[in-house]
Amino acid sequence: MATPRLPAAEFDAEEQLDAHHLPEFPRDPSGMVQMLTPEGELSGSDFRGYAAAEEELPALYRDMYLIRRFDQESTALQRQGELALWVPMRGQEAAQIGSARAMLAQDYAFPTYREHGVAVARGVAPADLLKLFRGVTNGGWNPKDSNFHLYTLVLAAQCLHAVGYAMGMQRDQLAEQSLPKAATMAYFGDGASSEGDVHEAMVFAASFNAPAVFFCQNNHWAISVPTEVQSRVPLAHRAHGYGFPGIRVDGNDVLAVQAVTRWALDRARNGGGPVLIEAFTYRMSAHTTADDPTKYRLAAEEEQWVSRDPLTRVEHRLRATGTGDDFFRQLEEESVQLAADLRASVLSMEAPGLEHRFATAYAEAHPLIQEELQAWRDYEAGFDVEGGAR
Repeated sequence: MATPRLPAAEFDAEEQLDAHHLPEFPRDPSGMVQMLTPEGELSGSDFRGYAAAEEELPALYRDMYLIRRFDQESTALQRQGELALWVPMRGQEAAQIGSARAMLAQDYAFPTYREHGVAVARGVAPADLLKLFRGVTNGGWNPKDSNFHLYTLVLAAQCLHAVGYAMGMQRDQLAEQSLPKAATMAYFGDGASSEGDVHEAMVFAASFNAPAVFFCQNNHWAISVPTEVQSRVPLAHRAHGYGFPGIRVDGNDVLAVQAVTRWALDRARNGGGPVLIEAFTYRMSAHTTADDPTKYRLAAEEEQWVSRDPLTRVEHRLRATGTGDDFFRQLEEESVQLAADLRASVLSMEAPGLEHRFATAYAEAHPLIQEELQAWRDYEAGFDVEGGAR
């Protein structure tokens, strides 16, 4: 049976460009959607009717503060040999927490390997995130429990998965009207935006009007390659070539990210089709713990972004509006406990036996795998004669 074609969403590219006045590329952070300045002052009250959720700032700040502490402890664990590798996210807390807190329970997120803030906001236990990096599992959590997919280590592949899943949800909703409207979120970086998988995903999303939101965290560096080498125009402009809106938002402004993402998700859920969000942010640490950013970027550039720290601007706003020291002191105590619990959990993790590998090769028992398992058991038994090695 042929796949039903759905009507394309109406899209006025000229209106989109006029509405958002994207800034001069590549380094100018002005002119994009912003609600909270680096000094902690409100600079915009809404985005297309989606108000800045200032009443949510304490909870958003808590999320960002704790995930930064989680990131710091995970980095320390790797440096001490307890994790094989770690992928830091310092500097990208607002982009991740703001977008994650815009999602509804029925929405589904497809991450890369750096979306730790999104994971925890969606309900994944912090310790479970480290099982993969500890080497004790190929996953770490059941995606069905949180609608947060497993980390994707193959660059940009998750964008295809997100569009396919969105198309599936779209058809389920056509067949069963009582299902809640839902959308997918595909997270990727500026480096991944140069991959063919992203192009193919956007072609399919546009062609089938899929309820998918592409969320690009432009942190300026694809490992050692700067964004201006990858694209001569702002990444958000690419969406216009596919026929759907592209929006650039201050990725260090949690209120703006949340409002823009809420708008994009609502639009996608209600048949408006895909949206590309470019969150203009900065990776303040290394690409991974195997990377040395001092080899390819200047300290002066890093220092420039310190004043745009996503946590600092929220703290400025909270203190200016009456949040007292008790709130910050309690949060610090909570973060210390989080780090202690995380460390204890990691140190207690043990890799499963080799039999586990055979059991997870297929969903159901397979004759060839069972034969190989028995051969391995026989081989292992040959090393044990009356309690000693043969």
